[in-house]
Amino acid sequence: MSDAEWAAVRPLLPTPGWLRGRGGQPEAYCHRAMLDAIRYLVDNGAKWRAMPADFPPWDRVYAFFRRWRDHGLVREFRDRLRRRVREQAGRDPEPSAGVIDSQSVKADAVVGADSRGFDGGKLINGRKRHVVVDTLGLLLAVMVTAADVGDRAAAQALLTQVAAAHHLLALVWADGGYTGSLVEHSLTFLALVLTIVKRSDDTRGFVVLPKRWIVERFFAHLMRRRRLVRDFERSTSSAEAMVYWSMTMIMARRLARLRRSRA
Repeated sequence: MSDAEWAAVRPLLPTPGWLRGRGGQPEAYCHRAMLDAIRYLVDNGAKWRAMPADFPPWDRVYAFFRRWRDHGLVREFRDRLRRRVREQAGRDPEPSAGVIDSQSVKADAVVGADSRGFDGGKLINGRKRHVVVDTLGLLLAVMVTAADVGDRAAAQALLTQVAAAHHLLALVWADGGYTGSLVEHSLTFLALVLTIVKRSDDTRGFVVLPKRWIVERFFAHLMRRRRLVRDFERSTSSAEAMVYWSMTMIMARRLARLRRSRA
């Protein structure tokens, strides 16, 4: 992490419990060293036990990762970064529109049969990442399921989660896989307008589709992280946390660039 990125993200880090009078002991390692270690693991696809000696011991880094995952701190950190990036970009802190899509990836051998499946459309045996991003491509929510879970079934739960967390969200774009009763359900129960952006039957070759390119660019960012090219996590909660950590890397760099451009 560069000094500019650290200066941008340091004020947004969750406050440790011992500093808020909730008991416990001060942490033995600097947050910057811990963040750098997790970013290294996500970016390079290393095993936990193969953490380089330049970082804190691997078991301490994993304990830090697990604590932030289980207590929702990585999502809190992501939310703070997203709001700050939107403010620096001249947008409202909370989004009013988003894009939903899914991505199937192969699962490693450590992934159990209870959380993996076969996606017949993509011919992939593994897991599926369902995501909602805003119009800047910043992650609002992610849900990891077995690859055989349908997009509409997962989207119903994911959109419910997003609508509860982002009250200004009113419009969501999606592809043709989300047609059907989900459109009416979103409008009736969630007050969300689900707009389907379809590819024309007359179109040949590659074409950029309005709004859908935003979430496709997000998936391209994920594929640049070796840890996310394949699902190596035993639990879906860890798989979701890895996506959140990847997004914090992207937003920290974007926030540092925005701050430099305004300086």
